[in-house]
Amino acid sequence: MTTPTGDQALIKRINTAIVLECILRGAPLSRAQISEQSGLNKATVSSLVQDLIDGSLVREIGTGQSSGGRKPVMLEFVATSGYAIGIDLGVNYIRGALVDMRGEIVAERTSSLRDSEPGAAFEQLCGCIEALIAEAPASPYGIVGIGVGVPGIVDENGTILFAPNLQWRDVPLQRMLSERFGLHVTIDNEANAGALGEQKYGAGRSIANLVYVSVGIGIGTGLILHKSLYKGSAGYSGEMGHLSIEAHGLSCTCGNRGCWELYASEQALLKQASSLGFGDLEELLSAADSGRQDVLELFAGIGEYLGIGIANIVNVFNPDAVIIGNRMSQARPWLENSLRQTVVQRALGFHLRKVQLLFAELGERSAMMGAAEMAISGFFSRIKSA
Repeated sequence: MTTPTGDQALIKRINTAIVLECILRGAPLSRAQISEQSGLNKATVSSLVQDLIDGSLVREIGTGQSSGGRKPVMLEFVATSGYAIGIDLGVNYIRGALVDMRGEIVAERTSSLRDSEPGAAFEQLCGCIEALIAEAPASPYGIVGIGVGVPGIVDENGTILFAPNLQWRDVPLQRMLSERFGLHVTIDNEANAGALGEQKYGAGRSIANLVYVSVGIGIGTGLILHKSLYKGSAGYSGEMGHLSIEAHGLSCTCGNRGCWELYASEQALLKQASSLGFGDLEELLSAADSGRQDVLELFAGIGEYLGIGIANIVNVFNPDAVIIGNRMSQARPWLENSLRQTVVQRALGFHLRKVQLLFAELGERSAMMGAAEMAISGFFSRIKSA
């Protein structure tokens, strides 16, 4: 028996990736349909499909409609062939999910972040991950990876260089988690994760150019340009929460003054609401729901400041859509009018013609689901290049 040359092995890997991509995108599909869509001959497709079936990634699910001959056997991807963990590590919470390979949530956990000191937060994060792993059903590939979205600047090695609202610097989170769990780990900014989550599972499906605005304790932004996450030359793009919108404004933990997040975030809202006796967002949402006028005015003011920043984003990027997500998306009924009015007043007319202002379909789950998607797509990349 001859050993395949490097070229043959590479061609097989590429063709396997093409077949798997066809099935992921269009299942249920027959072998003939895959051959048609991919341009690969039927014998090659049959051989590759058999490999994928043997690898527990694809299964036959009965017959489809005949176009004259024998009824074709249909194929689908096995979503339960493995599971991924997605974590949104917030400034004051940890939200995590165990999902199957199609992003269906199997288990979910949310807790308040008890202590934001890196060592204590890491242990709480590990506790959340351990609890989710314990809920994973048996599967051929087990846990395929862990994705984590964090509120800060992350380098290509998964080290958190700076998370202003957590006051973290140089925390090698990817290495720490990899050593603890022995699994593939991906770390990214939570707004990048949120942008991916909405693109894959939420309001951003089929939108080529979008800006996701994560409005939590701080503000982060994730950019999808030409259907791909834009990360900038060093991977640090998206820190638009630190755009200066007041030249001589308040001092920010990032070292700048007048940052957008000081005027339009959950933290800004809570600061203003403290004099009214409110301590958290849930209390304010409840008061707004019952029609309390002073609280409605607070939300309208936050909506206006959000609109100022979003108008700048629209003017710079001319996106197809801006999606507002994270915790403050819950306040949509009381933010939306002032936000939209402000964007219309301040954005250039040409840029406004096509832009959609949307709220995250996944609500508070966008970053968590995007983090899970990072883990899933990492697994597929490894499968395709194995």
